[in-house]
Amino acid sequence: MKLSFLACAIALASIVQVTNAQSELISLEQVVALALEKNYDVRVFQNSAASAAVDKKLSVGAFIPVINSSGSRTWNTNNQKQTLANNTEVERNGIESNNLSGSVQLSWLLFDGARMFATLERLAQIEEQGELNVKNQMINTIAQVINNYYNIVRQKQQLNAIREQMYVSEERVRLADRRLEVGTGAKPELLQAKVDLNSQRTSVIQQEAIILQLKDQLNGLVSMQLPTTYDVSDSIYINLDLKQETISENIENTNFSLLSSKKDLEIAALSLKERKGERYPFLNFNSSYNYSKTENAFAINNFTPLFNQNIGFNYGFSLSFPIVNGFINRRNIQQARINVDRQFLLYEQQKITVDVGVKNAYVNYDNAKKVLLIEEENILLAKENLNITLETFKRGATTFIELRTAQQSLADAYNRLINARFLAKLAETELLRLNGTLLQ
Repeated sequence: MKLSFLACAIALASIVQVTNAQSELISLEQVVALALEKNYDVRVFQNSAASAAVDKKLSVGAFIPVINSSGSRTWNTNNQKQTLANNTEVERNGIESNNLSGSVQLSWLLFDGARMFATLERLAQIEEQGELNVKNQMINTIAQVINNYYNIVRQKQQLNAIREQMYVSEERVRLADRRLEVGTGAKPELLQAKVDLNSQRTSVIQQEAIILQLKDQLNGLVSMQLPTTYDVSDSIYINLDLKQETISENIENTNFSLLSSKKDLEIAALSLKERKGERYPFLNFNSSYNYSKTENAFAINNFTPLFNQNIGFNYGFSLSFPIVNGFINRRNIQQARINVDRQFLLYEQQKITVDVGVKNAYVNYDNAKKVLLIEEENILLAKENLNITLETFKRGATTFIELRTAQQSLADAYNRLINARFLAKLAETELLRLNGTLLQ
C-alpha cells in the first residue's frame, strides 16, 4: 500500500521529534530567567547601579559635621647654652624633655549656597538612572534571547521542510529508476532527481551546523548555563493583536532608554544648581578640644617651667566669600548651562528615534502579519498541489518537469512562510521592547 506524501511527511516529522526528544527541551521562559540572572551585560549594569546606590546612601554625610582627631608624643634630648641679660652664661648638655598633645577638631558646613541639597538630589537621580539602565539592559537582553531562540526555531522548521522535500526527491529517484528499467523513462530524469536529493542532503548538513551555532550563541547570552545538548520548541508564537496606538501611548513613561535620557537632563539641571551655589558665601562652624603636656627634666633658666599642661576648648564661625577667582565660577556656570541644553537636545533626539522605531517596527509587524496569513493558506495549497502531482506522476499522467516544479513551489512556500513567521516575531519583539513591556 502506497503512502500519500502528506502521511509520509507527518511520519518523517514524528521521527525527527523522537530524535530531538533525546535532548533536554528548554523553554523560552527558562532561557529568559537565566539571562536576567547570568547575562554579563545585565550584571555589569547592576554593578554600576549598586555603586550609585552606595553614593546616594552615604551622601547624607554632607549634612553632618566633620570630626578629626590627632595626637602625638615626643621625646627630646637637647644641649642648651644661654647668655642672660646680666651676661651670665648658662650651659648644660643632655637636657631631656617630653611632650604629649592631643586634639579633637570639628568643622560643620552650615551654608554653601544650597549646593549640598542639589548634590544630594543629583545623587538620588543618578541612583534612579542606574535602576533604569539595569531595566533597559534587561529588556535588550530579553529581546536578544527571544530573537535568538526563535531563530533556532526558524532554522529547525527550515530543516524539517528540507527533510520533507527529501522524501519527494527520494520518490523521484525511485520512480525515475523504475521507469528507466522498464524503458519508459530517461536517464537525465534519474540524474536530476539524484542531484536534487544530494543538494538537499547538503542543505540538511548546513542547516544542522547553523542550528548548532545559534544554540551556542544563545548559550553565550546566559553565560553558558544551558545544557551541552538541548533542544528548543518547534513553534513560533506570535501575538497578532498588537495596536500601534497602544504601543505609542505613554511611551515616554514606559521606554527605559527615554526615561534614562530624561534623567540625564535632570542631573544636568542639578549640576547647574550646584555651580550656581559656588557664587554664595560659605559659612562654617569650627570647634576643637586641645590637650598638651610638656615635662622638662631640667631647666637652666629660672623662667623655663619643668611642667606645663594646657587643656582647652574653643569654637567659632568662619565665613568665606569668593570675590575674584579668574572667572572660574562664571565659566563653570556657563558650561553647566550648555550641558543642560545638550542633554535636552539628546532627549528630544532620543524621543524622535523611539517614535520612528515604533512606526517602522509596526509597519514591519503589520506587513509580516498580512504576509503570514497569505502564506499560511498558500502552504496548504502547495502541499496539496505537490501531493496530487506526485500521485499523478506515479500513474504516468504528469511529466517530470511538472513534478519538479510543484516540489520547488512547495520549497519556496515553506521559505516564505517560515520567514514571515520569524519577521513577524522580530517586529512584535521590537514593539514590546520599545514599549517596555518585555520586562513584564
